[in-house]
Amino acid sequence: MRSTFVRRTVLAASAASLALLATACSSGSSDSKDDTKAGASAPAAASPSAAAAAKGKTDAELAGLIVAQADLPDHVVKAATPAEAAAGAASTSDKPDCLPLVKAQSMAPVGKSTGAARTKAVAKPKAPDAGASPEDKAKAAMDALGSTATAVTIASYEGKGAEEAFAALKTAGTACAGGYGVTSDGETAKVSKVAAAAPVTAGDEALAYTVEAEQDGAKISTQLVAVRKGNTLATFSALSLSGTAEQPKAVVDAQVKKLG
Repeated sequence: MRSTFVRRTVLAASAASLALLATACSSGSSDSKDDTKAGASAPAAASPSAAAAAKGKTDAELAGLIVAQADLPDHVVKAATPAEAAAGAASTSDKPDCLPLVKAQSMAPVGKSTGAARTKAVAKPKAPDAGASPEDKAKAAMDALGSTATAVTIASYEGKGAEEAFAALKTAGTACAGGYGVTSDGETAKVSKVAAAAPVTAGDEALAYTVEAEQDGAKISTQLVAVRKGNTLATFSALSLSGTAEQPKAVVDAQVKKLG
């Protein structure tokens, strides 16, 4: 029941992340009031002329900037598939103001980008001791299903496009606090609540939300983080089969560092 719920409610990113969870399990190896409400950090000062002159990167250029296995040794990292990208591009909401949130959770760029790159990372579960009993090994395997899986998307923009995309996410966090409907890859889901999460300090500006969804009486809480670095916007959508994901700090830090 829970796995079906996750597949249906966490957009295109969920199917990809569940596959990574299975891989990790089998391996077994080693500011203002408004800003606080939105879960956003204070933006750093930027030169208007520099922003206006910014040139966006292509898919190929961003492919070298997305986090890879070498950047996250404590995670299993795997590139997103073309099918996942297509599903994200087609994802919609019953409330237009909430579309930025839907895109950010679907491995799709927010707004009009010049290029994008996507990947998935799941925290490696702690391997049981060599002399562990069958019961302990079974428990470790079950605990592995609770590992946080994160869908990562980086998108580049011309001019002030990244700032505008970030602003759209910030606005959506307030406008859609009471929830919205989602359709992705032929499945529908209901997000019941969007709330500020633990603040994130990274890049030029950052925000963090907890997104709660429900279906058939089951509930799941995901973590959504967005970080703008220059004219690149990185979004992170994290979930767990336990029902409550941890904020993917290690993945965020590694990705922001790679953006320079």
